Amino acid sequence: MDEKEGQGASAVRVEDPWYDTPASGWGDVDGTGGRVPVTSPASAQQGETGPSAAEIYLEVQRSAAFQEVRRRYRRFVVPASLAFLLWYLAYVVAATTAPEFMARPVAGAVNVAMVAGLGQFLTTFLLTWAYACHAGRRRDGAALELRWDTQEMTRGAGR
Repeated sequence: MDEKEGQGASAVRVEDPWYDTPASGWGDVDGTGGRVPVTSPASAQQGETGPSAAEIYLEVQRSAAFQEVRRRYRRFVVPASLAFLLWYLAYVVAATTAPEFMARPVAGAVNVAMVAGLGQFLTTFLLTWAYACHAGRRRDGAALELRWDTQEMTRGAGR
């Protein structure tokens, strides 16, 4: 038998003073020598009779606050997506059906197709900016409050 094989994994020792120290509450021993089960403070106060996390999430999904956040999201995203898609399709259709129009010079070597193509990039950035502004003004606060309430309800719920 090789000397390295005889040592095995037990021969590896990490010289770290925290290596053998468990985190607070983990691996604590009760008076009989058995392990103390780890429970969250909320579940110790409530017991395990509260609703499950799935039931809580379904309740939140049905709530008026959640429906309002989703409505605000859809009221912005659906029209903005349709407008951008129509703008993109108009560019593609114009490029394929009216090449003479797209080749018309605007300024020097810059033609209509180049201006429209750069307009695609510009509208992408403008739409992203508008989405971020809308989310910050109309949804983020309500969504954050809803998330906080949901986390408070699920704390200690049977997962």
